[in-house]
Amino acid sequence: MTKGRSTTVWVLSALLAALYLFTGGTKLAGMQMAVEEFARYGYPDWFRLAVGAAEVTGAVLLLVPRAALYGAIMLSVVMIGATVTHLTHQEAPNAVVPIVLFVLRAFVAASRRETAVPARA
Repeated sequence: MTKGRSTTVWVLSALLAALYLFTGGTKLAGMQMAVEEFARYGYPDWFRLAVGAAEVTGAVLLLVPRAALYGAIMLSVVMIGATVTHLTHQEAPNAVVPIVLFVLRAFVAASRRETAVPARA
C-alpha cells in the first residue's frame, strides 16, 4: 500500500471509528433520541444495547490494523440491518447514509485485508 493510500485509510478509519463510538455510545447510554428511535421501529431495549455494543466494538476494531477487517464486517452487518429497517418503514432517503458508510467501510476492509490475513508461504 502506498504511503498516501495508507494515510487515507488511517484517517478514514479514525473518522469512522469516532462516528461509531459516538453513535454506539448514545445507544449504550440510553440517550432519549436513541431510545425513541428504536421504540419507533418496534425494537426492544436489549436490541438497542446490542447494536450499541456492536458499534463500539466495531469502532475499536477498526483502529487495530490486524482486526480492522473484522470490525468492518461487524459494522457492515449493523448497517445492513439499519438499511433494511429504513426500507421496510418506507424511509428510503434515510437508507442512503448506511449505504455510504458501507462503501467507506468496504474500502477500509479491502485496504486492510493484507494486514488482517497474513500471506502464506
